[in-house]
Parts: sequence; structure tokens; C-alpha cells
Amino acid sequence: MRGYRGAVRSWLSSWRFLLSRRWVLFFLAIILVGWATWWLGEWQFGRLEDRKERNTVVRANEDRPPVAVDEVLAPGRPVAEDDEWRLVTATGSYDRDDTVVVRYRTRNGYPGVEVVVPLVTTTGTTLLVDRGWFGTDDPLIKPDALPAPPEGEVTVTGWVRADGTGDSTAVDEHSTRAIASGPIGEAIGQEVYTGFVALKAEDPAPAEELAPVELPELGEGPHFFYGLQWWFFGVLAVGGFAYLAWDERRLGPRGRREGARPRSGGPFSRQRARTMPPSTGSMTPERYDAAGDSTNAATRPNSSGRP
Repeated sequence: MRGYRGAVRSWLSSWRFLLSRRWVLFFLAIILVGWATWWLGEWQFGRLEDRKERNTVVRANEDRPPVAVDEVLAPGRPVAEDDEWRLVTATGSYDRDDTVVVRYRTRNGYPGVEVVVPLVTTTGTTLLVDRGWFGTDDPLIKPDALPAPPEGEVTVTGWVRADGTGDSTAVDEHSTRAIASGPIGEAIGQEVYTGFVALKAEDPAPAEELAPVELPELGEGPHFFYGLQWWFFGVLAVGGFAYLAWDERRLGPRGRREGARPRSGGPFSRQRARTMPPSTGSMTPERYDAAGDSTNAATRPNSSGRP
């Protein structure tokens, strides 16, 4: 029993360094990193679920026949999530003078704008219609420079869209960054349906058409792999902490590996003198003696033949 208790105390003592200030702070940092990576992973998986739900709604609405705009939209009533991208129809006349330009809409690397034209319906309520994209370098292009909508009574068919939010929806001189029925209705001084319609077709057709509205991509995106990536980072951080703690225990209090101390009489117990390989010949150094003091001069015969 005493041996068992002694072994337990020895084992606990070997991990006592974890209670030092450095390791406690390190542990708290790992907890923070682990929580952050878990939250980011959950956030990505949440975005994935939202995208799946949106795609389900879009696919369902694509197969539904178009209905009158009054059945889906109304002034002051937010667009229901289940009605996003639903096809509706409306009849009225375009108010070209109150066209609103949505600036800085780039497509395939080309600058341009989206053109929103109010459609005054037969009921008197105005429907905002995003008629499409027009390529231009001028973000403040005027309505007269844009392709004209059909004149007179026109029937439009389009997809229901919810209003944008934030400061980008502000309207300045019939120009905005994001479409929102409230600010646009105030700017043009008309009662409008909440939300707007992305144009699919209009009858009669215009003399010059704009580029069609881009439909949403129904893919799931990279959210699943991003979520796994964040969770992997969290596991990597926890695993790294465990490895460093194990390595610190293995090195011991003085930071030396067990068994790394040289043994007495071992091959690394003392540094051996460097030896040079044996010479296979001799080499006589060349010496440069002072003039008249050469020891080799006496051995060389002079010009008279005497030493």
C-alpha cells in the first residue's frame, strides 16, 4: 500500500508544473481558442442550414404558378420568408421619371447598375420592379440614358424579393446601393408595396431589353467544410497543449531528457582529442632565410667548384 501511495504521489508530483502561472495562462488561452473555434464551426453549420432552408423555399416557389401581387405583397407588411422568390404578376404603367439606379453592381468584372422602375398598378399602389442590369461606368446615370421600359399599360411577371437593410438603402437623388421599398417610396412620394419584384417578363416587350436579373445559386457553398476546418483547429489546439504538457513532464524539471546525461566511461563521457590521419610521406617546409644566412647555401657548390 505504501508503494502504491508513493507511486501516486510521484506521478502527481511529475504533473505539478501544470499549476505554475505560465501553464495556467496557457491552459486558459487554449480554452478560449477551443471555444472560439467551436463557435465559428457552429456558425458555419448554422449558415449551411439557413442556406438549405432558403434553397428549399426557392425550389418550391419555382414550381408554383404565378399569382396576383396583392395575394403576396401589401404596403407595410414585411415579405414572408416562404414567399421569397415566388412568382407574382401585376398590371399597370411604368413611372420612368422616378427610376431609381442601384449603383456599383458589377457583373463578370464589368461595372454597371440595376434599374428599378416604379410600376403604378391599376389599384393605385406602386410596385417596385427591378428590370435588370445595365453596363455603364457612370454610377449616377440618369433615366434618359437607360433603355426605356414599355409605354402604356404593361403586365409584369417577376420574383418576390425582400427589402435590403442597413445604411446602404438610403436614397440620394434617385440613386441607392440596395433596394428597400420604404426609402424609395419616401424618395418618390408614392405608396408602395413592401418588398420589390425582380423582373422575369413583361408584356408588351420593350424595344431594348436590359440584362436579366441574376437568379440565386442553389448550391450549399463551402460552409460544411469551413465548419469542419474550424473544429479541426480546435482539436489541433487541444492536442498541441496535451503534447507540450507531456513533453514538459518527460523532460523533467531541468529541461533535460531522461537518459540524456552522459554515462561514466561511456562514448560521450569525455571529448576525445582530434587525431590526424597518418602521413604517408614527409614534407619539408619551404623557408625563406635572410640574405647571407641560408643554411642551405654552404651545401651548394659555388662557381669555382670549391665549398
